[in-house]
Amino acid sequence: MDKALGDGGMPLLGQLGVDFQRYGEGWVEAAWTPTESACNPVGGVHGGVYAVVHDAAMNFATNSALDRGESGATISITYSTMRGAKAGDALQVRGEVVRLARQIAYLETTVTNADGDPVSKASGTFILRRRDSAAAS
Repeated sequence: MDKALGDGGMPLLGQLGVDFQRYGEGWVEAAWTPTESACNPVGGVHGGVYAVVHDAAMNFATNSALDRGESGATISITYSTMRGAKAGDALQVRGEVVRLARQIAYLETTVTNADGDPVSKASGTFILRRRDSAAAS
């Protein structure tokens, strides 16, 4: 999992300014300083970029909760943006597994600003590919 620190193994995340810094079993934290590439023509972070960041944080958190050789894939993500952000803002991202079942992981992520105020929140579900499930297929 350490190899996913930084841009999470996805150059796009680096281009958006995301820097995964810490993780543990079922959680991940990232610093996010949005770049111009993350913003719409009027200067705000584009709504779809939040979806990308939430999805990546959920994926990292899911993988940190699984055994080596197991993985998860996005089924659904729902997110809301409560306040705006722009290029250069200091944001924090936290993703965590709320419940890990045999085949499904339930997750939540939050993006906060430098004052700790929520900027965007999301919930999601991931289907899990477990080693014992793969052997039964």
